[in-house]
Amino acid sequence: MFKHYRLRDYDFKLIIIIVALSVIGILAIGSAKESLQSKQVYGVLAGFTLMIIISFIDYSWVLKFYWIIYLVILGLLTAVSLYGALGGSGVGAQRWFEIGSFRFQPSELVKILLILFFAQFIMKYKERINTFRYISICLVLVGIPWYLVEEQPDLSTSIIILILFCVIMFVGGLSYKIILGILAVVIPAAVIFISLILQPDQKILDEYQKNRILSFIDPEEYAMKEAYQQNNSVIAIGSGQLTGKGYKNNEVSSVKNGNYIPEPQTDFLFAVIGEEFGFEGGCVVVGLLVLIGLECLAIAAKAKDMAGSIIAAGMGTLVVVQGFFNIGVSTFLLPCTGLPLPFVSYGLTSLMSLYIGMGFVLNVRLQYRH
Repeated sequence: MFKHYRLRDYDFKLIIIIVALSVIGILAIGSAKESLQSKQVYGVLAGFTLMIIISFIDYSWVLKFYWIIYLVILGLLTAVSLYGALGGSGVGAQRWFEIGSFRFQPSELVKILLILFFAQFIMKYKERINTFRYISICLVLVGIPWYLVEEQPDLSTSIIILILFCVIMFVGGLSYKIILGILAVVIPAAVIFISLILQPDQKILDEYQKNRILSFIDPEEYAMKEAYQQNNSVIAIGSGQLTGKGYKNNEVSSVKNGNYIPEPQTDFLFAVIGEEFGFEGGCVVVGLLVLIGLECLAIAAKAKDMAGSIIAAGMGTLVVVQGFFNIGVSTFLLPCTGLPLPFVSYGLTSLMSLYIGMGFVLNVRLQYRH
C-alpha cells in the first residue's frame, strides 16, 4: 500500500499551481457570496490534506480493486436515481443527495472513479484493445454509468464522461485507423443529431436542454430567459476591461452587485473574476488550468506503466476540458452547461473529487520511470 519514495520526485510545482487556483477561487467566492467563503476554505484544506495522503498510497495497489471501484460507481449513480424517484429532490433534475445543509453530487466523484477503473482495465487487457470484442466491452462498461448520468438528467457531465473515455482509449493504445473510422461515423451522426434536436417536436432532449441550445443560437430571442445569465456574464467580463474594477468593489454598475447573475459563486464565477480582476485575472486562471493540463501530460509521458499514464492524462483532460466548458459558457462561446470551474467554483463535491484525483496523479509522479 505504502512505498518508499524520493522527495525529489514529489511534484511541488503541480501542488503550487493547484493551491494558487484554489486561492483565487476562495477570493472570488468571498466576493460573490461571502457567507460561503469559509466553507470553501475548509473544503480546500480538507481536499489538500486528502490529496497529500493519497499521493503516498501506491496507485497500483488501489487499482487491484478496480471491479469494486466500478460497483461503487454503479451503486452511487443508482442510489441517487432512487433517491430522486422517492422524492428526494422535489422537482427537476436529481443529481445529488441532500440531507440538511449537506449536499453530495455522485457524478463528480464518478468521473475520477471511471478514470481509475479504466486505467486498470485497459492496462490488464492492453494487447486486445484494438479488437472489436474488447472495444464493445469497453463501450458497454462506460455506457451504463453514462446512461445513469444522462438520465438524471445531466447532459454536460455525460459529455465530459464521453470525452474522458475517448482520451483514455487513445492513451491506452487505440489504433489511429480505428479512431479515423469512428470519426467518419461520429461527425455525420453529430450533424444529424443537431438537426434533429432543433426540430419543434423533438423528443431526444428535455425542454430545458433544447432551450439552452436555442438560446445560444438566438440569444436575442431568449435574452430575458435562458440567455439571461450568459448575456450578463459577458457584460460583467467586458466591463472589467484590462485590470478589473477591483476586488469586492461597490460600484453600482457592477453586474455582480446588481444581482444580475443568480448564484454567481458556482457556474459563473469566472464572470466575477473577469469583472473584478479584468482580462489579466482571467488570463491567470486560464494559464493555471493549462499548466495543470501540461503538467499532467508530462507526468503521463514518464509514468511507470500504462495505468499511470491513463490516470495522469485523464485528470489533465478533465481539468482542461471542464475549465474550457465553464469559461466557454461564461463568455458565450458555448451553450449553458452547468459545469463548475475546476478548483475555483463553489461546490465541495467537485473540489474534493478533483483533489482526490490529483492525489493519484502525484503518486504516479512519485513512481516515475527512471
